Amino acid sequence: MKTLVMLDEQGEQLDRIEEGMDQINADMREAEKNLSGMEKCCGICVLPCNKGASFKEDDGTWKGNDDGKVVNNQPQRVMDERNGIGPQAGYIGRITNDAREDEMEENMGQVNTMIGNLRNMALDMGSELENQNRQIDRINRKVMSLYVYTEYVNFNRYYLINR
Repeated sequence: MKTLVMLDEQGEQLDRIEEGMDQINADMREAEKNLSGMEKCCGICVLPCNKGASFKEDDGTWKGNDDGKVVNNQPQRVMDERNGIGPQAGYIGRITNDAREDEMEENMGQVNTMIGNLRNMALDMGSELENQNRQIDRINRKVMSLYVYTEYVNFNRYYLINR
């Protein structure tokens, strides 16, 4: 149970990281617009031949994540006859048909329920880990995009200052 709680907390941290990356991207775009405005102001006008190529990034990188979208068919947990349903004839072979065998049967039923619960928890953890791995991949793409964009902006500013 503690693992599920920690996975949930980790997911919240990843959400905050991704929101931070989106904010950094928005701030970088705003700063680039402001620097372009300063360039036009200080240079009176920008000649088309002196204008550097604009930065082009992958469109899918900053596209809103698909986690919150409503879909018509959600993936369903696979349920089979082993999940929570015991054998029809019982777990143990009856010999004396007394109270001890009834107690053993009841105990086996409880064990079966616990194992089913553990199985469901494992499925939930696997699903959450897959979602978080996809989110980490998105964050990595955003980090790389910001890195490349920062290098592009720095090069252009260096060129502007030293021309």
